[in-house]
Amino acid sequence: MTITVVRFFDRARDALIVARELEDSGIARDDISIIANNSEDWYHDNRIDERRIDHHRHEHEHGAADGAGAGAAMGGLLGGGAGVLAGLGMLAVPGIGPLVAAGWLATAVAGAATGAVAGGLVGGLVGALTDSGVSKEDAKAYAEGVRRGGALVMVRVPATHAEQVEAVMERRSAVEARTLRDYYDRHGWEGLDEGAYDEKAIRAEREALRRYPPHTHS
Repeated sequence: MTITVVRFFDRARDALIVARELEDSGIARDDISIIANNSEDWYHDNRIDERRIDHHRHEHEHGAADGAGAGAAMGGLLGGGAGVLAGLGMLAVPGIGPLVAAGWLATAVAGAATGAVAGGLVGGLVGALTDSGVSKEDAKAYAEGVRRGGALVMVRVPATHAEQVEAVMERRSAVEARTLRDYYDRHGWEGLDEGAYDEKAIRAEREALRRYPPHTHS
């Protein structure tokens, strides 16, 4: 049986590294999908601006060693021209902001954004997620997380490989939907919102989420 594993990341760089690591572990590029907020302008002109994506990197207790490892992983992310990240492209989704995506989810979101009526554009992302097997409540939380500056990685794998995929994701501070829902609910969230976050708001949101238990840092 094939299942879909999805996790949220508060930084695009972590989602990108996870996508590459999953592909390197043997998962087919067609089974990996990524969608990330680009309000911080880390992706443009068909390339990743590593200085830009590193600019607001959260420092962990691991210090320089952690940063060095992440930097090495970022180098060559688009190398080879054939991996899942080589398929990254920009999407304009009113109600959420500029996005960067690759894989089947990118196609689904692009179609939803094109066909959505006014007021239903963020819901188009929810629809794309639910069509991929995510529950509606989880999809709403994930879509809200992307709107607030985060990223999603989705992987289709046999159920027997799910733990392997989850282990790769957890190394990069992956967040499950239930943690997002709890965090948002405790901060007065009343449902899916529309309206893009700017860089200042994204940084504040990122720091607040990282301080919220049970989100742990890798």
